[in-house]
Amino acid sequence: MSTAVISPLFRHPHRYGGGHRPTPKFHLNSRKARPFYLNYTQSSRLMFNGACSLSSRHFKPAKTLCLRASSTDIAVVETSESSDVFFRETFQLKRPEKVEGKITIRLESGKDAENWQLTVGCNLLGKWILHWGVNYIGDVGSEWDQPPPFMRPPGSVPIKDYAIETPLEKSLASEGESIYEVKVDFNTNSSIAAINFVLKDEETGSWYQHKGRDFKLPLIDYLQDDGNIVGPKKGLGIWPGSLGQISNTLLKPEAANSKEDIGELSFQKRGLQGFYEEQAVVKETLVDNSVSVSVRHCLETAKNLLYIETDLPGDVIVHWGICKDEGKTWEIPSKPYPPETSIFKDKALRTLLQRKDGGHGSLGSFILDEGFVVFVFVLKLNENTWLNCHGNDFYIPLSSFSDPAIHSGQTHSEDEGQHKESSPLGISGNASEENQEVSAYTDDIINEIRSLVTDISSEKSRKTKSKKAQESILQEIEKLAAEAYSIFRSSIPTFIETDLAKDEALEPPVKISSGTGSGFEILCQGFNWESHKSGKWYMELHEKASKLASLGFTVIWLPPPTDSVSPEGYMPRDLFNLNSRYGNIDELKALVKEFHKVGIRVLGDVVLNHRCAQSKNQNGIWNIFGGRLNWDDRAVVADDPHFQGRGNKSSGDNFHAAPNIDHSQEFVRRDIKEWLQWLREEIGYDGWRLDFVRGFWGGYVKDYLEATEPHFAVGEYWDSLSYTYGEMDHNQDAHRQRIIDWINATNGTAGAFDVTTKGILHSALERCEYWRLSDEKGKPPGVVGWWPSRAVTFIENHDTGSTQGHWRFPGGKEIQGYAYILTHPGTPSVFHDHIFSKYQSEISTLLSIRNRNKINCRSTVKIVKAERDVYAAMIDEKLAMKIGPGHYDPSNGSRNWSLAAEGRDYKVWEAS
Repeated sequence: MSTAVISPLFRHPHRYGGGHRPTPKFHLNSRKARPFYLNYTQSSRLMFNGACSLSSRHFKPAKTLCLRASSTDIAVVETSESSDVFFRETFQLKRPEKVEGKITIRLESGKDAENWQLTVGCNLLGKWILHWGVNYIGDVGSEWDQPPPFMRPPGSVPIKDYAIETPLEKSLASEGESIYEVKVDFNTNSSIAAINFVLKDEETGSWYQHKGRDFKLPLIDYLQDDGNIVGPKKGLGIWPGSLGQISNTLLKPEAANSKEDIGELSFQKRGLQGFYEEQAVVKETLVDNSVSVSVRHCLETAKNLLYIETDLPGDVIVHWGICKDEGKTWEIPSKPYPPETSIFKDKALRTLLQRKDGGHGSLGSFILDEGFVVFVFVLKLNENTWLNCHGNDFYIPLSSFSDPAIHSGQTHSEDEGQHKESSPLGISGNASEENQEVSAYTDDIINEIRSLVTDISSEKSRKTKSKKAQESILQEIEKLAAEAYSIFRSSIPTFIETDLAKDEALEPPVKISSGTGSGFEILCQGFNWESHKSGKWYMELHEKASKLASLGFTVIWLPPPTDSVSPEGYMPRDLFNLNSRYGNIDELKALVKEFHKVGIRVLGDVVLNHRCAQSKNQNGIWNIFGGRLNWDDRAVVADDPHFQGRGNKSSGDNFHAAPNIDHSQEFVRRDIKEWLQWLREEIGYDGWRLDFVRGFWGGYVKDYLEATEPHFAVGEYWDSLSYTYGEMDHNQDAHRQRIIDWINATNGTAGAFDVTTKGILHSALERCEYWRLSDEKGKPPGVVGWWPSRAVTFIENHDTGSTQGHWRFPGGKEIQGYAYILTHPGTPSVFHDHIFSKYQSEISTLLSIRNRNKINCRSTVKIVKAERDVYAAMIDEKLAMKIGPGHYDPSNGSRNWSLAAEGRDYKVWEAS
């Protein structure tokens, strides 16, 4: 039995706001292995704004305490009736604790010799997911493929085109213990050569593998045993009869002439044997604990007594210091110190708390002179476990008049230098340098936003500024708000209003680097899944440029331009080689020039999450890259179960079909920025469509966009919506919050495809449940309802529609979908296949209506009806629209409306 330890990828807990504005959140920027930090919320505030809150549990000392210093410089506590308690607070903590369990693997025959069942289980609590795929006979190498539909258990979700994820369900084992398991049925007459899988705990992002590799259950005898085979090992590589003569060749697929050569051979199926195996697993779980702090003032000695008590087990060290002012600079106070105190690098003190009687928890007291404003500390359990407050130090006021806000900078425990590349919550860059003056910086942001708002709303500004200048100011406000939003993730700032001169006029910024463009963009996806097949797509699209411009499109999204293992371009290899299946580099340049000529900006489809290697390492793993960016395995993340990367842990979800790139590496970021800048200058791209952004932290995207200053940028953040027993939940706040979080991690420099809106439109139109198109606050239920200027709405793309059809829009309902997104705020995207189809005339009419009425990404929506069979809304008080078979007529209001467009189950009116 082998043992493996799961390395958890902890993320900040999700918290979803109840209103139309999302609760801001961090994304974790995981890099190299580092000490463990926790930061969790508390209850209500007490003495100072921004601090973690007070719970209902308080200290209950028999008498109040006073203090004095003894001749031996040791703190002595005395009882006194003259002490004044002015602060008490209990902080809720969560501590990592290792729990041992087992992964179970069972193979057993079904109703006959051809039908078998694989059962994978785990007896540890968690949200376990089986991430699995298959190898087909004739496949070369270790690439995964999706299993046929009949093999997929209920609840399975496809992952791109290479794997399936199936949740494990809770059941009761024969011994009476609970176990989570999933059953996969298969038939031995299929063309499947092996079943591959890894186990994932979604709660922590942890993966469990077999000796660092995928679990593999072989169904034929040609597969080589790399130490990851489960089940009986006998017979591997041994062929019966005449096939034994070529067994050695088939064990080394590269010796065959081609994949097709192998596929033509007649394989001998294994004689499957039932088996049961157990693999030991160690998982880190989070255990509830708390730390309580009280501060008392002794009138007789003019000193403060700070008392700390915790139920944390084992030795607990308080790593602490004192601040004299609001600057949050740690200082070491003068003696006396508590027992078991040592000085750490002349920067802080470390005090071992004393164990309570009975050994359950520990406590300690600290004598503090007057004149200090804040007692600041973190807790240290061992070399790799620190506990702090929301990623910050605990700040405790030392007088009833002090009001220190929680500092958003580096925790003091980072001074040990063990993980200077990242902060506990994954703020990019050197957190200590970036956040030393956060309070002053955010005050400046607030004041600047006030000034800009006053400027754009003042009468003088409206008369003297052009519309373009006012739009630039509005974009600057949004960018500043995004910066403030990223800082105030867990608290709402308070500030004093200041008087501003209403006639004060500000010059518009000279240059705004915003990924949202002007706000009036209409995007065309200029390809589908089959566009590469002609080899002349750039030339074909060149002929359509004038047509697209006449329809009203302002931006076109072109396919991935690079050399790629897959013909569609999403498995890039040599990034500087732009000769692809769509055409060569010269044809691409000519196409971009033509679109610019007709007034359309161009987005390049860039794949930054992963990259295909060009050679193997010494272990036979494809993770060595070629071309101008000849990276080695240091550029690959360390926690992808398919590749032996020597980088840091991934900052997002792994892709698995190709090595995930480690963006925490400085040389990787430098090279990617150089490549993107080269694309801007050499090809003329105006912005980016970013593929699979779930795979890496949005802060890296911010870095890339600031370096390239695109006119427009949009990320593909695609994950599953919320369902209960197969029915889509009405409340999809959790889903759109995750997209909002990614946008926020980019500092608002990019938008994102509004996958939430697409999914809700699916259910609303297909099931005649139009009530879904209004959230609990009466707003649009997708990203467009929370952050419309960053929402790129769509109903279909090359993945969801075309010949892939991974998530096809309800048939016959497409124009209803376009009637929604082309009249609503956000930036709408129209799919190429729909433009050049029977829908062209109706789409053209809707585009004209949007442009004629200047509907933009920040337009306002008033939902008038959201009922079973009809949805109706008014936009900017210029348009009225309805979709669904139900009745709606805006003419009952005070305004005059004229019908501008009408079709099957949709109508659009213009105010006249």
